[in-house]
Amino acid sequence: MIYGATGYTGELIAREAVRQGLKPILAGRRALPVETLAKELGLQARIMLLGDPAAVAASLDDVTLVLNCAGPFSETAEPMLRACLAKRAHYLDITGEIAVFEFAHALDARAVAAGIVICPGVGFDVVPTDCVAAMLKEALPEATDLALGFDGPQRMSPGTAKTTVEGIGEGGKIRRAGLIERVPLAYGARTIDFGRGPRAALAIPWGDIATAYYTTGIPNITVYIPTTPSRQRMLGAVDALRFVFRSRTVTRFLQSRIESAVQGPGETARAAATTWVWGEARAASSTKTIRITTPDPYALTIDAAIGAARRLLEHPVTPGSTTPAQLLGSRFVLDLPGTALLSS
Repeated sequence: MIYGATGYTGELIAREAVRQGLKPILAGRRALPVETLAKELGLQARIMLLGDPAAVAASLDDVTLVLNCAGPFSETAEPMLRACLAKRAHYLDITGEIAVFEFAHALDARAVAAGIVICPGVGFDVVPTDCVAAMLKEALPEATDLALGFDGPQRMSPGTAKTTVEGIGEGGKIRRAGLIERVPLAYGARTIDFGRGPRAALAIPWGDIATAYYTTGIPNITVYIPTTPSRQRMLGAVDALRFVFRSRTVTRFLQSRIESAVQGPGETARAAATTWVWGEARAASSTKTIRITTPDPYALTIDAAIGAARRLLEHPVTPGSTTPAQLLGSRFVLDLPGTALLSS
């Protein structure tokens, strides 16, 4: 089942799944768009309101695996995860939200008991960086510090934009000595060559702050993206007003505006885009760096999510809560179309 099948990314995944010969059930909360897309693709449609736990669980009676594509995942992951546990259905999603990864990790024992796999983040968030983290751990087992990052298109789908607004009130995040620590939004300025020359960069609260720790055990983790002086100043100003974004009224208002104002990139833009992914592991006396290129984040998400679903449906798996690199292997990202290893 693809939940959130009529969202920007969910629809792209549904169309590609059908092109590959798969027949997912399409699900969502609004009947007309779900049923219209399902009819076009020759698939089953299922309408689900996540506020009704019994109805959600009943909707999974004949479902082996759920791929949740409906963000913000802070609202959709928990009810869907609880239904998957109750019905013994594998759970995947494409989140990048640290809180969702932490919640999923806490469900490990229940997932083992249910005989299912829980693996959030099987899209661009966080497959490329998680695989790079795993490769760095293999190359430098004694590493104590891990830095990850990416440089690429900044266009967002409506779901991603809503999640970004929701996260502003939480500020930045890093992992230090094994614990997640809150930091200012404009934090950790440094210069990084992501793959096309040195660029100024800042830390961001990316999902790897959670997942890379479980993948590698490295206690100190920071994730970076390129920045500009104006963006750094803007983030500093926003950081001073974080308390405003903690208001549900404010975030709900901004999210409602996003629905009509934000559109994801079109097919031409996706086909033309390249992303550079970088990772650096440090130990007491050595450093290891890996760089890869990937296609557009949404294009990679389509291939990674379907690849993860196929792995769970077609091969024996060990139950539990896991990360993409643990489930799929450190080289999984390099098997996806359009990816390449630049340096290691």
